[in-house]
Amino acid sequence: MTEFGYAGEILKVDLSDGKTTKQPTADYADKFIGGHGIAARLYWEMVPPQAGALDPENCFICANGPVTGFPGFAGFRWKIFGKSPAGDPESFSYANLGESWGAWLKYAGYDSLAVQGKADKPVYIYIHDDKVEIRDASHLWGQTTFDASDNLKTELGKNVSVLAIGPAAENLIPFAIVLAEGGASGSGGLGAVMGSKNLKAIVVAAGNKRPVAADPDRVRQLVDRIAATKPRVPMPSLWAVPGLTRDHTCYGCGIGCSRQVYDGENGRLYKSLCQASDVYGAMVTRYLGKPDGVRLQATRLCDGYGIDTAVMQGMIEWLDACYQEGLINEKETGLPLSRIGSPQFIEELTRKITYREGFGGTLSRGTIAAAESVGPKAREMLSMCIATRGGEKKDYDPRLFITTGLIYATEPRRPIQQLHEVCMMLMMWLGMGGEGKPGEFFTAENLRQVAARIWGNAIAADFSTYEGKALAAKKLQDRVFAKESLVVCDLRWTMTQAFRALGGTDDTVTESQVFSAITGKDTDEPGLYNIGERIFNLQRAILLRQGWQGRQGDRLLDYYHTVPLRKGEIFFNHDGLVPGRDGEVISQIGKVVDKELFENMKSEYYELRGWDALTGLPTKAKLEELQLNDVAADLAGRGLLK
Repeated sequence: MTEFGYAGEILKVDLSDGKTTKQPTADYADKFIGGHGIAARLYWEMVPPQAGALDPENCFICANGPVTGFPGFAGFRWKIFGKSPAGDPESFSYANLGESWGAWLKYAGYDSLAVQGKADKPVYIYIHDDKVEIRDASHLWGQTTFDASDNLKTELGKNVSVLAIGPAAENLIPFAIVLAEGGASGSGGLGAVMGSKNLKAIVVAAGNKRPVAADPDRVRQLVDRIAATKPRVPMPSLWAVPGLTRDHTCYGCGIGCSRQVYDGENGRLYKSLCQASDVYGAMVTRYLGKPDGVRLQATRLCDGYGIDTAVMQGMIEWLDACYQEGLINEKETGLPLSRIGSPQFIEELTRKITYREGFGGTLSRGTIAAAESVGPKAREMLSMCIATRGGEKKDYDPRLFITTGLIYATEPRRPIQQLHEVCMMLMMWLGMGGEGKPGEFFTAENLRQVAARIWGNAIAADFSTYEGKALAAKKLQDRVFAKESLVVCDLRWTMTQAFRALGGTDDTVTESQVFSAITGKDTDEPGLYNIGERIFNLQRAILLRQGWQGRQGDRLLDYYHTVPLRKGEIFFNHDGLVPGRDGEVISQIGKVVDKELFENMKSEYYELRGWDALTGLPTKAKLEELQLNDVAADLAGRGLLK
């Protein structure tokens, strides 16, 4: 019998021998919820620690959560997972996507899909009417994500949802993405994992296996409460282009945000949202003297080839800085560097990277590797452009926030859902981009109240001190790992959490209430976050087993400790303003992450997690408390447990 809230089965496909198997979701749901939790457990069981990111033994995993299929909760998100070639070292990684594909997988009868092995020629997986087929995709190989999706819909009918890769993933570019219905992109290098398996696409036909809630009346009540408190007038979108884009609510959301879409050729629908739509925006404005549709062309090029915009944005900024310093030139690179901001430059750059042409081959290894090949001065320029070992763009800088230092240090990639938990609060304090003074809309006292409620202590809202930040990092990570297992939209649930903590909204719906009503598993907030803690510890075990070096591995890029924060470096906060002690407005310009204080904060963080403070390794007692006894035994056998 299918459990409430779930499709009921996990589908496993081995491309090497063409075999498919199924496993009950119930084997995992109680301890790991869904989404990030179930996928991490599948990965732990299926992927040998020594497997490389591009080896057949690696898994490409897709997973939705128990909230998927129930409109009105902003809960139709889904995630992809696998060992990524983008990090240093290669490691288990993930990405969060929206729109319809994850829901359609559930409607087909599956909560998760795990693909292992490698086909001997290009293929796509077709899931329809209780059948799973591995079909020839040779005719699609080499096509952009958009063309492949269009052609699959022509072959199979419009009533399918397509997840595809582009030429960048086929060519194993380490920062290649996947692209799904509605422009939903999945980063973290996982497109290259699909490419390494000769897997061009995964197509799901419309199914009728809708999940059933344990308490349908309660679900309706919760949806009605959210709807009743939803703003009647949407906030103006920062990503809108007048006369071109329009408001768009993601599939199954029922709430909406600032997402924009616009119509393209052949009935295609393109996205304009957040960082992806601004990958080239600053350069276009500088070059043309005004914002222009060229910035959306850049997004389309990246999505079509299948390249991560979060890597590309930092890379473009680095190329510009190196060119301005005379470290690279047009002749040597074959790039029109004097025209950065023009259509010609972004067209040349994306093509050369995708096909590893000339200097594009150097760039295709990532910004950090490219800087190493250019020289010491080029390495120094990285501090202006990238935030992570995977070359992802600068944002939510630890020199400004402090708390985000622990988040960056303990995650294999740019963990945007966790970073939002901190930055959105500060953005509200700043006035959400308005013209008022900091604290006029959302006061420092409001921020302290929120910090006391969701970060563990009001002192976490004082950004002049490292005090309280270790607890804040732990608590928000546990919460986010629960959210990412449900899977619900972090934009919606982060903002609501803040206003709920202040009593500033009649929307008192919590994630635990939604989880309980759908699944029938009566759970309060602490109980839900305890599961999040279990899942976070499982991910930690995966990373350690693959070679993450515990305390030594939990590190920031060196420049955070040596290069002072510069005015204008933070895109939404040029003056580096934060609340200090007693709500005083202070600036972090000129600050670095103090190495000794950061190491002390790490020790405090490990102790709060129940880990060994000296090594950053989990303890047997903690893992057994979290019901991860088999994980503890495995780590103990490898000398990775205290």
